Amino acid sequence: MGDFDNREREEVYSKKVRAGKRTYFFDVKATRSNDYYVTVTESKKRLEDGVFVKHKIFLYKEDFEKFVEGLKDTIDYIKANQEVVEKRYEFSENHETARASADEDFSY
Repeated sequence: MGDFDNREREEVYSKKVRAGKRTYFFDVKATRSNDYYVTVTESKKRLEDGVFVKHKIFLYKEDFEKFVEGLKDTIDYIKANQEVVEKRYEFSENHETARASADEDFSY
């Protein structure tokens, strides 16, 4: 049993978003008292040594409104003051195969 089994039990929902060289994970987890919270993880492969570097934040439900408001205000500021061109990440069949095998590297 141990910590690994406990972590697996706590995960309620997960969404993976690939964005170029970065992958974002949005995970809903539950505390022991079944209270939900969100973790947002950015995973990026370091070019120097191929190691995946991860940054994680925890977002608790009592902070959702303020967090979303702050994020929206920040994004609106950037859009108002600088052109934002959203990239479309499209992969050929060869890249799809490579992506599938790379999934293992991004999991945690």
